[in-house]
Formats: sequence, C-alpha cells, structure tokens
Amino acid sequence: MNLIRATASRLLTVASLLPFLMLGGCGEVVSSGKNLQVTNEVNVFRFQVSDLKNYSQTYSFTWTTSSTTGVIVNQLSDISGGDATIVLKDAAGTTVYSRSMKQDGRFASAVGVPGLWTVQILANKVSGSLLMRADPN
Repeated sequence: MNLIRATASRLLTVASLLPFLMLGGCGEVVSSGKNLQVTNEVNVFRFQVSDLKNYSQTYSFTWTTSSTTGVIVNQLSDISGGDATIVLKDAAGTTVYSRSMKQDGRFASAVGVPGLWTVQILANKVSGSLLMRADPN
C-alpha cells in the first residue's frame, strides 16, 4: 500500500512539472493570441486572431459553400514575424486556394466542387494578427 501511495505521489509531482520541463531552455515567448473569432456560416467564413507571438498552430474548419464559380478571399493581416498560410479545399478535396497571409488583398480561388469545404490556417511561428474572410464571388 505504501508503494502505491509513493508511486502515485511521484506521478503527480512529475505531471505537475511536465509543462515546465517541456518549455525548459527554449527561452522564447509564445502566445496563442487574443480574441480568436470565427464566423462559419453557409457561404461566409471569417477568421480573426490578434496578438500572436511566435505561435505555430494548424486551424482546420469545415465550411459549407454553394458556390459553383469559386470564392473570393479577403486577407488583411499584420504579420511581424513568421508566416501563416490559408488553404481552401473543395468538397472533392482539391486545393483551390493557397496563399501566404502576408499578402493582403482580395483574391479569387479556383472553381471548386460546392458542398463541404475545408478551410485551414497554417500558422508557423507567426507574430501579429491574422484576418481573412471567404465568400462566393
């Protein structure tokens, strides 16, 4: 019985220190940002997050669009370090759009199969704010 208590106590101690052990020596400030906002409605997708610091994450969403002519993607980000990429895949799984979020502007996707699309935001050590919107053209 004492062996079980001692083992359980050690496991709890190691588990409580695990987050610190994993960060040991990296010396980097990492922040997942603030104010993550996602609007995911039929034919309207919007993604926004601010105050990212050296953050890496893949965000993935399923989005419904009825467009048979592709979609317009509006990008307006403020990236001071790293990069983030938007990837759109149509209902057949074909990539119809891929662009760095460092490129602000209004861009058209290729024509895709309507239905359930995949929206991915691939953040790679990004610092700053990300904002994008997609809707039919």
